Order: sequence, then structure tokens, then C-alpha cells
Amino acid sequence: LQKSLKETFGADKYSRARKEVLTYMFSRPMQMALYFCTGVLEDETLFCHYALNVPFYTHFTSPIRRYADIVVHRLLSASLGACCSQAGLALQQEARGVSLSGVPFAGASAPIKMEKEAIQKQADHCNDRKMASKRVQELSADLFFSIFVRVRA
Repeated sequence: LQKSLKETFGADKYSRARKEVLTYMFSRPMQMALYFCTGVLEDETLFCHYALNVPFYTHFTSPIRRYADIVVHRLLSASLGACCSQAGLALQQEARGVSLSGVPFAGASAPIKMEKEAIQKQADHCNDRKMASKRVQELSADLFFSIFVRVRA
């Protein structure tokens, strides 16, 4: 797809606009990526990343951005057998001025254990919030575009 698009963009004065329009048109209908717990899916082919063409994939960014990223970081840490002591966690909290009381996994002194159904429930919630956020962004763009057109008309 990328190769075909690159050939279609061309190298004339409209190539940049053509690229933006075609990229938008081709990427919009693609299925949105979803968070899921691998333990609830039996078909490992569903673990792949279509666009990157890799069989197994996990996505996360800095854990300060999204709760899903925090969960992934914590589960990866737990899978490696990492844990933290209550004293160490208390020092981190104090240094950052952060309270983690009531947060899942906070203060775990043993490897984290969480049922796969609970992880999937959290993944479903993150998917719902991500879709709601995307919809609000689309509606906001539509609103401001209509205001722009009205003002310019």
C-alpha cells in the first residue's frame, strides 16, 4: 500500500495536498487498534500488527500519557519478576508528591497477579474511552470547520 501511494503522490505542485487527501482516505476506514488481554484470545493471529506486518505486538508510550500504557508497563514488569518494596514505593511517592493509594498494583511487594478477565475488563474500558475521545475530536474538528466556513462565506 505504501509503495502504491508513494507512486500516486507524484512530484508536482499538488503532490503534498494529494498525499494528505489520499493518506486520510486510505487510513480512515482501517480498523482501529484495540487493547486486549492475550489470555482471553485463543487465536494468536489476532496478536499481529497489520500495518507493521509483525506477528506479536504491544504498544505503549510514556506511562504518564494513558492508563493503558501504565497497565502494560506494570504487566511487563511483573512478567520479568520485578517488584518493589513498600519502603521503596513510599520514598518514590514522597519524592514525587504522588499518592498511589487505591491504584491497582501500587505497593506490590510480590509479583503482580491479576486475573485475565480483570485485565480484559480494563482493556475494554480503555478502548471505550479511546473511541469516545476520537469521536469528540472528530466532532470538534467538524464544528470548527463549519464555523470557519460560516465566517469566510
